[in-house]
Amino acid sequence: MSNAVLLQAFEWNLPNDGNHYRWLADSAPEFKRLGLDAVWLPPFCKATSNFDVGYGIYDLYDLGEFDQKGSVRTKYGTKADLLHAIKALQAEGLQVYADAVLNHKAGADKAETFAAVPCNPDNRMEQIGKQRDIRGWTYFDFPGRKGKYSDFIWNFNHFTGVDYDDKTGEHGVFRILGENKHWSTGVSSERGNYDYLMFADIDHEHPDVQAELHRWLDWMIRETEIDGIRFDAVKHIEDSFILDIVSSLYENWPEKNLFLFGEHWIYDPDASNHFLEQTEYKLNLFDVALHFNMHNASTSSDFDLRTIFDNSLVREHPDKVVTFVDNHDSQRGQALESWVEEWFRPHAHAIILLRQDGYPCIFFGDLYGIGGKEAWPHSHDTVAELIRLRKRYAWGDEIDLPTDDHEILAWSRSGDEEHPGGLLAILNSGGYKELEFTVEQGEPGQPFRDAMLHHEEFIRLGDKRSAVFPVKERSVSVWIPAE
Repeated sequence: MSNAVLLQAFEWNLPNDGNHYRWLADSAPEFKRLGLDAVWLPPFCKATSNFDVGYGIYDLYDLGEFDQKGSVRTKYGTKADLLHAIKALQAEGLQVYADAVLNHKAGADKAETFAAVPCNPDNRMEQIGKQRDIRGWTYFDFPGRKGKYSDFIWNFNHFTGVDYDDKTGEHGVFRILGENKHWSTGVSSERGNYDYLMFADIDHEHPDVQAELHRWLDWMIRETEIDGIRFDAVKHIEDSFILDIVSSLYENWPEKNLFLFGEHWIYDPDASNHFLEQTEYKLNLFDVALHFNMHNASTSSDFDLRTIFDNSLVREHPDKVVTFVDNHDSQRGQALESWVEEWFRPHAHAIILLRQDGYPCIFFGDLYGIGGKEAWPHSHDTVAELIRLRKRYAWGDEIDLPTDDHEILAWSRSGDEEHPGGLLAILNSGGYKELEFTVEQGEPGQPFRDAMLHHEEFIRLGDKRSAVFPVKERSVSVWIPAE
């Protein structure tokens, strides 16, 4: 989809009232009017309770259908609500993406005793105690579902590690022992080896686990008819397994043209490039480096805006990247908090929405607020206007405009036959300025206006298609042909 825009349709603090799926269904026409093309749903499988955002995954086959973990519904609604929302969104021409949590399981039905060794949480390759029997919560038989859809029962053999010994009450990182049992090697090298993240860590090299997860993915696509999948926490999952499941999905569902993307949360271009190579560039990734660059720009007093794309995936792999400003993990109060400060959020959204590369993902909070409150002043209207400008003017060739001012980032878009006119974007992190730029797609004498309404006057291009543009302090201006 050309110039498509994705909405992350949830944030961490949504109310636990079971109404979110119904709200999404009712909002589908508005999403379409805003110019959205796809919606990324929250994790829709049964988690540890209906207060769980969905990442404390319990039963992959319970989409809000069985009385388990205290309720039938999930935080967001029932399975019937979910399927209705998907149909309503697709009826408006929107694609719908699932969130697959395949790294771990939580809320086991029983504890088991098995051999394990404690590992240094800061270096999981270092053993800090002797082998011993521990009691861990690793047995999942889903009594509320009674084998419907799958009779697979999970036990300690299907996991590589846990974080709690119920026998002693000790918290830590415990590697489960057994034949061919070890931390995965195709994972992030952070903390020595970042296979273990939380809860009961799934062993993706176990053949029975592999078969079960393949079955679930195919079942989930048939059951929900979603159009794509976001894979959670892929830096903690064996990369050869990611390649295997992604390849199988493309092979098994060629008619769906699935959009598959993953969360590889690391600010290290070498690590991201290695992951892309290992997965044969079959999986799109979120641009975490660009997010951190924008966060740093918003918190620094002397950030050079001209370096905003340094180390970013959108620069290195423009066709394999989902760009974003913030998400549920980076929002304030969360484990990966790295919130882009409010004053810079218009700048950040202009960066992901008005440039030619990347698939921009808009965070729920920036359109609909966080915890019932507006994310930042005029956030909905500002983001909505930038989406409109993307759809109408952000087409054609892109020219980065040179400047010797480190507080300025500027570029132009030429437009195309179907979307003539183009635009000139000027981002300023400093004080008021007046700057001369050439608008290649313009004509001498042509008037331009600031679509962001920071300036009321029209600016006319001179004989050489140049003009001096006023630049308000800490602002984003998008100059488009005045009609």
